[in-house]
Amino acid sequence: MATESPANGGTSVDTLKGNAKAAYDQLANGPVAATMKDQTAKTGAEFSNLANARRTPATPAATGQPLTHYHSFFSELLSWNNPRASAIAYASTVALIFAVRYLDIIRYFFKLTWMALGVTVLAEVTGKTILGHGLATQLRPRKYYTVSRETTDALIGDVHELVNFFVIEAQRILFAENVPASTAAAVGAFLSYFLAKVVPYWGLALIGTTVLFLAPLIYTTNQELIDHYVKEGSDMLNSQTEQLRQVASKHTSQATEITKQYMGDYTAKAQMMLHRGSASPEPAPKSNIKETDFPEAPKKDIKSEEVGVEGAEEPLAA
Repeated sequence: MATESPANGGTSVDTLKGNAKAAYDQLANGPVAATMKDQTAKTGAEFSNLANARRTPATPAATGQPLTHYHSFFSELLSWNNPRASAIAYASTVALIFAVRYLDIIRYFFKLTWMALGVTVLAEVTGKTILGHGLATQLRPRKYYTVSRETTDALIGDVHELVNFFVIEAQRILFAENVPASTAAAVGAFLSYFLAKVVPYWGLALIGTTVLFLAPLIYTTNQELIDHYVKEGSDMLNSQTEQLRQVASKHTSQATEITKQYMGDYTAKAQMMLHRGSASPEPAPKSNIKETDFPEAPKKDIKSEEVGVEGAEEPLAA
């Protein structure tokens, strides 16, 4: 019995190893692993397609300026042509919003910093004390890592393109280059103005991110139905606008005719009044009185006759 126990033990160990290897092979080569490998390959391909979409669009802005390659990138991302990449981007953005809201990231950063520095300092001091050489010194690279100029230039170029993307899009929305986009931005700003009173800023960021990612997905999924209703609404609006235009044109023409009629009447009356005021007065009627009907005017000097009369009366007084 004693001689068989080591053999039995060895056989049991070999059996366990064989079973573990078989289980591992079954898991590694089974349908679940194959599905995971397939999904991983598809996800990597979609991220590659998303990265290759970063190119300057052929259609420039309304001013003739070329757009940035981030216009093509975000258009490809939000169009859900690569659903796995878009879903991962949406989930990452939502996770970042919740992390900023519920995690004290700055405090955790300082905690991780002092813990890492404490471990390296303790390892260096302990190694020099016990072994004669520091442990951190042994882990130190022969050459410190640096960022190449090409990497820095590429990073600065990407940041420059990203800033220009937001600047150009803000101006395109402001000056209504794309009316539906400007309308959506106006409605979003209007709703955010009232929601800001009851919803915190992280909630507004979460709502905005959800609408930004899911609205294109809903549209692409139900494009035919949405386009049908949009066309019906557009046709109805156009018909109502045409009716209003016809009614307004009719009333405008009637008002114009009435105005012309009144202006003609007033013009005629004014001309008549001006004609009467400028006409010559009628001649006075001739009188039947003749010149011989009046007495003849005296021809002698009235003063000299009075003097002569006074001189003749003086002797009578004497």
